[in-house]
Amino acid sequence: MSDATVTRATKPGATIRPHEAAHFGKLARDWWDPKGSSAMLHKLNPVRLGFIREAVDRHWDIDSDALRPLNGKRALDVGCGAGLLCEPLTRLGADVTGVDAAAENIAAAKAHADGVGLAITYQAGELGTLGLGQFDLVTAMEVIEHVADKPAFLAELARHLAPGGLMVLSTPNRTAQSRLLLVAAAEAVGMVPRGTHDWNDFVTPDELRNLLAEAGLAMDEPRGIAFSPMKGLHLSGELALNYIVTARAA
Repeated sequence: MSDATVTRATKPGATIRPHEAAHFGKLARDWWDPKGSSAMLHKLNPVRLGFIREAVDRHWDIDSDALRPLNGKRALDVGCGAGLLCEPLTRLGADVTGVDAAAENIAAAKAHADGVGLAITYQAGELGTLGLGQFDLVTAMEVIEHVADKPAFLAELARHLAPGGLMVLSTPNRTAQSRLLLVAAAEAVGMVPRGTHDWNDFVTPDELRNLLAEAGLAMDEPRGIAFSPMKGLHLSGELALNYIVTARAA
């Protein structure tokens, strides 16, 4: 990370934590390896995509059989890592921009997109400094628990959401179960890289609803992302570990 990025991150209202960006930047090289350090994200991504597809179809009244439901729409993925969500959103027809705090992740994302022939705009840095404009779809998957200033981060997401647009967020819940399974157990056995999570930074659904309301957004009812030996990771009514929500202008 450059000195300029670190300087921005320490200013009041900035959202990037330099140590978080450095942590995830170290994972960039094998981000696309489904058996590597981001293996859990590879398992989680289809669940999140299924939720997003349903939300997009419902929000814009699109036929669920449409192959490219995001045709003609701009999508922004904040905290995009190496592009695990950006690429399928592009295949669904969106003009996609991915933003990440770690320059290493953006380099990996660009290289992978080039390798598979997808045109995606990637930028590293603080979202509020990039001048990207507004987007029909704004996503931030497993990001809010890593930012320095949650109200400022959500305000920036809201500022980038076009009128009539849709926002989708996912994050771990702050519960006894998530402390045990997502932090202690998952990091101990290597399912998640050690040092990835600080349980105290997790946000409950009620807290997220209030934070979104402060940013002028109304949150819909959350769906849980749960795990079972039979189903693996799946959408559920159980919110104890992780949840995903949609929001739109109030």
